[in-house]
Amino acid sequence: MPITPIIMAGGAGVRLWPVSRETMPKQFATLLGGLSTFQATLMRVSGPSFSKPIVVTNNEFRFTCGEQIAALGLEAEIVLEPVRRDSGPAVAVGALLAERQEGEKAICLVLAADHVIPETDLFVADCERAAKLAAAGHIMTLGIKPTEPSSAYGYVQPGAERLGPSALALERFVEKPDRETAERYIEQGYLWNSGNFCFAASRMISEMEAFAPAILEAARQAVEESRHDLDFIRLGETAFAAAPALSVDYAVMEKTRHGGVIAAGFSWSDVGSWDALHAIKSADADGNVLEGPVKVLGTTGSYVASDEILTAVVGLERVVVVTTRDAVLVAHMDQAAKVKTLVTELKRDGFAEASAHSRIHRPWGWYQRIDIGPRFQVKHIMVKPGAKLSLQRHYHRAEHWVVVQGTAEVTIDATVKVYHENEAAYLPIGCVHRLHNPGKIDLKLIEVQVGSYTGEDDIVRLEDDYARS
Repeated sequence: MPITPIIMAGGAGVRLWPVSRETMPKQFATLLGGLSTFQATLMRVSGPSFSKPIVVTNNEFRFTCGEQIAALGLEAEIVLEPVRRDSGPAVAVGALLAERQEGEKAICLVLAADHVIPETDLFVADCERAAKLAAAGHIMTLGIKPTEPSSAYGYVQPGAERLGPSALALERFVEKPDRETAERYIEQGYLWNSGNFCFAASRMISEMEAFAPAILEAARQAVEESRHDLDFIRLGETAFAAAPALSVDYAVMEKTRHGGVIAAGFSWSDVGSWDALHAIKSADADGNVLEGPVKVLGTTGSYVASDEILTAVVGLERVVVVTTRDAVLVAHMDQAAKVKTLVTELKRDGFAEASAHSRIHRPWGWYQRIDIGPRFQVKHIMVKPGAKLSLQRHYHRAEHWVVVQGTAEVTIDATVKVYHENEAAYLPIGCVHRLHNPGKIDLKLIEVQVGSYTGEDDIVRLEDDYARS
């Protein structure tokens, strides 16, 4: 029976701020080249050993998920969590849906969407071995041989009982240790916990019944109350929100007597921080990873990246310098994990940049703020070919649209008119309007908003192709 991947794609990835933010987290960013880590994960499980994946994410990422899946020519069930509840409830939902999709003998593989695994053939071979043991009733963890005594990962202790080639019974899970404890774990043969698990859906459901019944009941009810919305499955909101927010490690894996561990043959990184990203990228002779318009002098062992603003670094060692359109991060490489704490403090202090990019992605394209001030805001807007914004009105602002690329079909009340490059449309306060790209290339325009209030919540949608309220 093929393995059903359950891909967790709802995390925020704040340790890679300012590139990764809640509005576009690291699993959907192209940190490593042409594909996002989410897309790379999908490709790893697209072969004959696997059935259609179940992707568990949240409402904010639904269209990004759908677009990135479609760009690969693949299919997946996209399940939307109404609230974040850690991995335990998500795994329970995945197991229930896999059993519904594949039957009572369904074998599941839980994967994170933001991990980097270069050797697909070794990964698939380990998954196939794990699946055979899962079919025999074991809940298999893919353990990673440590390359250093890291305190950033949890560890698993293999037991003495041999389950198969490179597979042992699981003795115990342990949380992230301090460095001294991690050194002792490595000496004792512990492995990193990759967070990738393989199990029979029925086994996980029965273990949830025994050790986390509240999670299972909430997940079961949420699945029963789920509904299809466009290409997505929306879980029952009230039911899912009642689930305790626990990881599957804590809810099941630390308690089960059916655990096993495979010492994985593939290399692995969770790309959990800037120093981890530096470690897996190709560095120059000075140990620097340099990306974008950057220049360094007398600098070694560093990661320097910029979207578009010239960034120069002089005379530093082991630093992270990341420049985006609206934020700059400077950190010592050894302190990179503290970026998460920094983001928490930025949110507390009211910085919108802590969570949102200046470029906000929408199902029809994106918009990017250029400037904002009292009674005005200026945006750069891109609309994909064939896409259209909702039919809407604003009560507090008028808008001016200047086309700079492509063709715009603009509805203003009862009038529909086509505008070309270097032409402008005026939309008075309160008018019913819509923007549509009827062409074959991206439509780009500059929008100038003028009025007493220019917030995004001054939008009343009358019709919408994407079922947004």
